[in-house]
Amino acid sequence: MNPSWRLILSENEAGAWNMALDEAILLSTARKESPPTLRLYGWQLATLSLGFAQPSSDVDMKRLTQNNWGLVRRPTGGRAILHVDELTYAIAVPQDDPLLAGSLLESYRTISRALLAGLTNLDIAAAGEQTYHNDTPVKQTNPVCFEMPANYEITAGGKKLIGSAQARKYEGILQHGSLPIKGDITRITQVLNYDTDQERMVAAANLSARATTLEALLGSQPAWQTVAQAVIKGFSETLSINLEPGQPADKEMEIALELMNIKYASPDWTFRI
Repeated sequence: MNPSWRLILSENEAGAWNMALDEAILLSTARKESPPTLRLYGWQLATLSLGFAQPSSDVDMKRLTQNNWGLVRRPTGGRAILHVDELTYAIAVPQDDPLLAGSLLESYRTISRALLAGLTNLDIAAAGEQTYHNDTPVKQTNPVCFEMPANYEITAGGKKLIGSAQARKYEGILQHGSLPIKGDITRITQVLNYDTDQERMVAAANLSARATTLEALLGSQPAWQTVAQAVIKGFSETLSINLEPGQPADKEMEIALELMNIKYASPDWTFRI
């Protein structure tokens, strides 16, 4: 019998709530109070997310405020992502879950296979290759996540398509990632710090050459629901799991509200580095 996972399709929410709910679900699944969970969601407004250890000085706060974009710090590592016009996925399981047990690299590879299957369902030929040969990430100085693919992140047409990051805490695994559906992939460079306007233009050009969206690949804009169903099918078939629709438990919602108030909506967390 195939194992059952919970499938949560969330409404578009603020960045602080999205991060708080991801961590609350991680805590609950790690304690085995909730089943392993795949959550798919969106964002109420364009929001820049920083990696766990990324300096907040990477952000041009004046430009961010002028654009009326949000800012949040993730519980996972990696570099900055602008969450807009995208599908975000989050997976939370206990660290001893048989499907994702093993090293960080091994779990990345398994999740990559499921994401690749989802893209195949959208008629996109994509790849998820190993780009370095151990579990220690390459040191990054570029502030933009989509500038370069890491281990088993997804590329299509030679350009990065899905940016992902993973955290392991509470004896659980959380991996979430961004799948851009449409829009200008270079918009993120508008709100990051560069010494000169010329550097900003070069960064935007480099990003355009190295990252892409579903719309650019397909020649038309797929609906969010269409992308979600393709991803759901990819996970279900690749991992041989039953994805049963559900909602966060009351306790998870309570924990998420607390985490949002004391952590993810707090400047002490966002600007801690």
